[in-house]
Amino acid sequence: MADKGTLYIVSAPSGAGKTSLVAALVDKLARLRPSVSHTTRPIRPGEQDGVNYHFTDRDAFVRQVEQGRFLEHAEVFGNLYGTSADWVKQTLNGGEDVVLEIDWQGATQIRKQLPDAVSIFILPPSLEVLAERLRGRETDDEAVIQRRLDGAQEEMSHYGEFDFLIVNDDFNRALYELEAIVEARRLDTSRQSVRLEPVLENLLASRR
Repeated sequence: MADKGTLYIVSAPSGAGKTSLVAALVDKLARLRPSVSHTTRPIRPGEQDGVNYHFTDRDAFVRQVEQGRFLEHAEVFGNLYGTSADWVKQTLNGGEDVVLEIDWQGATQIRKQLPDAVSIFILPPSLEVLAERLRGRETDDEAVIQRRLDGAQEEMSHYGEFDFLIVNDDFNRALYELEAIVEARRLDTSRQSVRLEPVLENLLASRR
C-alpha cells in the first residue's frame, strides 16, 4: 500500500502572519509542498507568478471553474481564488504532504471533499496588532485595510471549525507549533505502519 501524503489547510485573517509561517515551515520540513493558488488579484511588488500565486484574469479563471479544475474557489475582497484539484491530488498520491493557505470558506469546501485533511487556524494576538501588521505592509490603502479589519472578526469567529488553533504572537513559537502538528501527523500509526512495513515484518517474524 502506497503512503499517501496529508493535506494541511492553514487559515487566518489577513495580516495574522500565515504566509510567513507557511513559507518558513516549507523551508524547514522535507516532503512538504506549498499549494500555489490561482488568483485574479493584481500581483504585488516582490511577488512572482507561479511562486506566490498563479496570476490570471477573471475570464480564464471562470473557464477553469466551469471545467471543474478547482478543488475549491471563492471570491475575497473582489478577487477570485482557487486551488488546483489535479495538482493537489497528484502530489498527495505521490506521498508528499501539501500545505494550503486558504480562507475559512475554502477550508469548508475542501474538508467536505477531503475529510482527512488537517486544518489549522492562526490568530493574531490582538486586533491592535493585526491593524499594525496590515498597515506595516504598505501595499493597501486605508479603505482596503479597514475592509480587512472589518472582516477579520467574522473570519476569526470560525476558529472552532478547525482541528488546531495557534496564536502568532511570537513567530518562532508559532512556527514550532506548526511543525509539531505536521510531525505528529507523520508519526501516527496508520502512516508509520506503511512506511515501516519492512521493519515491522522483521520485528514480528518470529510470531508467524
